[in-house]
Amino acid sequence: MRGITISKILLYIMMSVGAILSIFPFYWMFVMATNSKEAINQTPPAFIPGEFLVVNFQNVLQQIKFFEALANSFIVSTLVTVGVLFLCSLAGFAFAKMEFRGKNVLFVSILVTMMVPSQLGLVPSYFIITKLGWLNSMEALVVPGLVNAFGIFWMRQYIKDSVPDEIIQAAKIDGCGNFRIYWNIVVPSVLPAFATLGIVTFMQIWNDFLWPVTVLRDPSFQTIQVAIRSLNDVYIRDYGMILSGTFWATVPLVIVFLIFNKFFIAGLTQGSVK
Repeated sequence: MRGITISKILLYIMMSVGAILSIFPFYWMFVMATNSKEAINQTPPAFIPGEFLVVNFQNVLQQIKFFEALANSFIVSTLVTVGVLFLCSLAGFAFAKMEFRGKNVLFVSILVTMMVPSQLGLVPSYFIITKLGWLNSMEALVVPGLVNAFGIFWMRQYIKDSVPDEIIQAAKIDGCGNFRIYWNIVVPSVLPAFATLGIVTFMQIWNDFLWPVTVLRDPSFQTIQVAIRSLNDVYIRDYGMILSGTFWATVPLVIVFLIFNKFFIAGLTQGSVK
């Protein structure tokens, strides 16, 4: 056929293989969530969905407070995402369009923190939360994540390329203050960047396990990842039940991605096409 070359065929094959490899773990999770423990442990295991999705989820509800943990994760992830979008975009605007002493040194210092593994900050962060009296509270989950280096870097780069300096200067001549310029000019211009950073942040906080399990003791404050982890604390592990809880805990992430998918792709491809 006209227009079809060997290179295009190879490209489509590689893309198809990549898509299959990406989707297969989710398919396998669903298969295990819908099968009984016996079907999962047989050799070879079942490769098609079964009829035990509801039964396995009922077992999850008997073991943990699933919907309460789901609500905790949604509240924490939403609050942190909103905080990151607001504070990181403010900082990104300052680094991109304002001049002040020590700007470059401060920005490089922020970039350096991206090279430090987050696990190294676990102990000092724990001591700070303890001194503030926030241990075993929602504040311990929300406040430490309100600003991050990647968010500042991402917003700075996007604002620098997407908001012309001439518009900023014209707004200042008209008497606009810095915050009004940010709110009325910068924010509407960088909505794709907001969507991209928002999705990345929401998924990161939703999937976080180490920090919540470190600062939380009360089961009523548990996030969904900590609650699902408690399903492993049994003598005989029911992987159908565990994967059923994991499957339903993943559904909100899929919904969020589908809602903001258009803006997410636009944010990632900004600048690649004139």
